[in-house]
Amino acid sequence: MDFGKIIERAKAILTTPRTEWPIAATEPATVGGLYGGYIAILAALPALAAFIKGSLLGSSAFGITVRMPIGYGIGEMLLRYILTLVLAYVVALIINALAPTFGGQKDTTQALKTVAYAWTAYWVAGIAVIVPWLGWLIAILGGIYSIYLLYLGLPHTMKCPPDKAAGYTAVSVIIAIVLGWIIGIILSSFFAVGALGGGAMSGMQISASDGSSVKIDSNSALGVLAAMGQRAEQAGKEMDAAQKSGDAHAQQAAVGKMMGAISGTNGTVQALAPDQIKTFLPDSLGSLKRTSISAQRNNAMGMQVSDASAEYASDSGQHITLEVTDTGGAKGFVAMAAAMAPEDEKETDHGYDKTHTVDGNLVHEAWDTQSRSGEYSVVLGQRFTVKASGNADSIDQLKQAVASVDLGKLESMKDAGVKSD
Repeated sequence: MDFGKIIERAKAILTTPRTEWPIAATEPATVGGLYGGYIAILAALPALAAFIKGSLLGSSAFGITVRMPIGYGIGEMLLRYILTLVLAYVVALIINALAPTFGGQKDTTQALKTVAYAWTAYWVAGIAVIVPWLGWLIAILGGIYSIYLLYLGLPHTMKCPPDKAAGYTAVSVIIAIVLGWIIGIILSSFFAVGALGGGAMSGMQISASDGSSVKIDSNSALGVLAAMGQRAEQAGKEMDAAQKSGDAHAQQAAVGKMMGAISGTNGTVQALAPDQIKTFLPDSLGSLKRTSISAQRNNAMGMQVSDASAEYASDSGQHITLEVTDTGGAKGFVAMAAAMAPEDEKETDHGYDKTHTVDGNLVHEAWDTQSRSGEYSVVLGQRFTVKASGNADSIDQLKQAVASVDLGKLESMKDAGVKSD
């Protein structure tokens, strides 16, 4: 896969859609190729941004910052991403079915191509949710521009008369909105139920539009996305071959491999067992004694995530929660989120909130001097997270709580349970 071509296509469809749609419409394509070489990459952007905002940066209002627990955040991100991939195909089927009604020609692959390139604006603008206050407005504008892109593209991809493109677009958008509303309900239900408890430029290369070679950091967001795209491209080819063979077993295996490719694991990952992950939680934190402990391992869409949590309290009223999470099958997404997460620091009259990198690991810390409470968390090996939160003497006590976990041993297990296809 030429990752440079993905960038060029996205740039061209956003900036010069009238000249780019005729080119895109005539290009040969397959369903697997579109997913592996374009959709799986761009659709990951808003899901990752939502995870960064919800679980790493948090949402602040009136001096209060709310963050989704890492485990829930990962589960929500996976569900959002997979539902987006499914929605793209369902909308493509609808656009294909509607084609004769508006004087167009039915072609499933062309319909999926229409969705992929029209939704580019929506997916790219989705990154803006990280931006405080204005992020939602940018995302909305991206959705509106995607409607315009759809209107411009339908006459070229689905061969409908230009004078019928407006009606074709309107019906397609209304149906997509209804389906998106259903997905919103699913995501809201997920929240309610709680299904799941920059560096030096080196490494991978892509080609710029002028033919020159461009190097990207393999650990950067672009580098991780490029690697995911290469895996997804190969998995897409196997999916196409499985579809043509008619072998149900081969088709199921191809879908599983595609999921492994787009999750960044290139295979299956068995998260640590509950009795194994909870051994990382100590019996006490200084004068605070452990009052409870729990651990669980969940499986969502074939991706395992496990976590352990313990409560610690003292006679003086201090209370700290210590959590260890193994993102397991979602570790590829976590790696991308860590690469995309911006360094951010905010200070108020009574505390601070900071996200930064220490020794290559993403760290988040927050402290409120009035309530004498806060949290400190670190991502290890682009797979594990350790977090301490509660009321304490200072942020240093929360840092010590995290340090009480054998971080070196935990990080050394980053490849535990990984099975390559």
